Amino acid sequence: MPEDESRLSGGVVDDLGYGAEQGANPQLQPGCSFSENRQSGEYCPEGVTRTSTWTALRNPTFSRLWFATVVSGICVSAHETAATWVMNSVSHSTLYLSLMSTAATLPFFLFILPAGALADMAERKKMLYVAYIWLAVCAGGLALLGWLNLLTPYVLLGSVFLVGTGFAFNAPAFSAAVPEIVSREELPSASVLTGLQLNISAIVGPALGGLLLLIVGANTIFVFNALCFLGVVISIVPWKPNVAKLPLESFVASVTTAIRYVRYSRSVRIILIRNAIFSFFIAIVPALLPVVGLKELHLSASSLGLLFTSMGVGAVIAAVLILPWGRARFSPNTLTRLAALLGCVVSILMASIRQTPPFLVVAALAGIAWTVSAAELWVAAQRAMPGWARGRMNATVIMASQGAMALGGILWGTIAATVGVRSALLVQASLVLVVLFLTRFFRHPWSIDFTLTADLEAVPAAVMNVGYKLLYRPQPDDGPVLVTIEFQLDSSRGSKFVDLMREVRLIHLRNGAYSWYLFEDPSRHNTFRIEMMVPSWTQYLLQQDRLTKADRELIQQAESLHVGPNPPEVRMYLGVNRELLSHKHKERFVGPVTT
Repeated sequence: MPEDESRLSGGVVDDLGYGAEQGANPQLQPGCSFSENRQSGEYCPEGVTRTSTWTALRNPTFSRLWFATVVSGICVSAHETAATWVMNSVSHSTLYLSLMSTAATLPFFLFILPAGALADMAERKKMLYVAYIWLAVCAGGLALLGWLNLLTPYVLLGSVFLVGTGFAFNAPAFSAAVPEIVSREELPSASVLTGLQLNISAIVGPALGGLLLLIVGANTIFVFNALCFLGVVISIVPWKPNVAKLPLESFVASVTTAIRYVRYSRSVRIILIRNAIFSFFIAIVPALLPVVGLKELHLSASSLGLLFTSMGVGAVIAAVLILPWGRARFSPNTLTRLAALLGCVVSILMASIRQTPPFLVVAALAGIAWTVSAAELWVAAQRAMPGWARGRMNATVIMASQGAMALGGILWGTIAATVGVRSALLVQASLVLVVLFLTRFFRHPWSIDFTLTADLEAVPAAVMNVGYKLLYRPQPDDGPVLVTIEFQLDSSRGSKFVDLMREVRLIHLRNGAYSWYLFEDPSRHNTFRIEMMVPSWTQYLLQQDRLTKADRELIQQAESLHVGPNPPEVRMYLGVNRELLSHKHKERFVGPVTT
């Protein structure tokens, strides 16, 4: 492309951003309901409809999985309560208590991206089998160490880390499986129910854990948790996941593709930023809530369970009542901002209240704030992800979230240990208010409202109609593949051409190309050529399969600008450098081949 781009556009060209990939960013009118009712004449996005919280339970596969994870989640929450109590018994350090949440979240930061790559490569059902069996072994092993009187702060932190590792490998496969199991209309309900499952667990589990601590002890609770993990394994046996028809990527290629997609997808980067900010600040709740309860309120084992139960009650109220009401009246971005304001209030109250009954109410408010933000961010993330990369993208989001939460847990725990719990809570509340003010001042640069109209479902098509030109069938690892497209342009449409080429470039890069250039032929008027490189023949086939309906429409718009007597000329070349360097010649099948 010539340096003087204004020759094509008629002046300085603004970067239009990411167009169809991102979708519209609706500006809601006051009182606008997120439904199909437009009698008021005001604009209301169609991305969110007024649906029941329980809609997804009509799906038998989802309902079976949901009920199984509810029971398992109760055992997990009881396990966490027991582990926290044991840590407080073997060590009086505030730092060790606050590091419990860090040890649980750090594996997500370290392993979630490889886990996401595996979730898109391997069968997700098998990944869930392995993850839950690993979790059962870790929980059972902790019980065995407890009966042998070998539990120390380091052993407990190590056990929490290993359990977190199991959840890190489970999370991308589970998150990618839910949108595959339910329909797009059932997705908001599935989001709420998934959160509700965690919240029911958070209500019943801690209370049950506190009660069982008094009756049977921590080690028996750990055994119950191991058995519940095995119960989930049994529950997913009837599920029949979709199987990919195209060749699978290698592990390295899968991870590289995820990084490339994030780099060239502004919508995913917004989701990552929002999740990281939310997780960094909300980390103060799991880090300091037990510290306040045990060190300043001096709660008993049963009262500690009641504290976490109160938080779960607030989360259930948010899932069943507040979210359906709020989604009908506010945009996702507004809901998350209101939840952040409530989080500020929670931090201030945690810093000032030192009576047990009012502090239980504060814990419930914390559950409300957490659930509203987490649910909206999760739904936005699922809508911003293409189906073919959902495992890797969910892994990337989780990695950013858990990394930020681990960092936040360390920071807030360190501040609490050095200058006091009250100071840490007030500093966090002040910083949240600063972030809210700055994002409003700059007109919400990271708004998630664009996901209301995003549609990233892939619409596979034939491979660019070049199959009839191939003289032999390339092998899966042949490559790199160079694709060239040459066309002629009407100079009067140069401005539209530049805008479309920006978006076509991003489409190709985020779907598999690692190099993309646009050239102008100086010897022929208005003649241009696209050259893009794809790592291998397999990646080329996958790239074509990944294109969404919106992607294809944009590419067709670009092709419509061609004014030559013949269609744009498409050519493909396979790299042979590996054969040159290895001094080997690969025999080719000579003869026409179609793909």
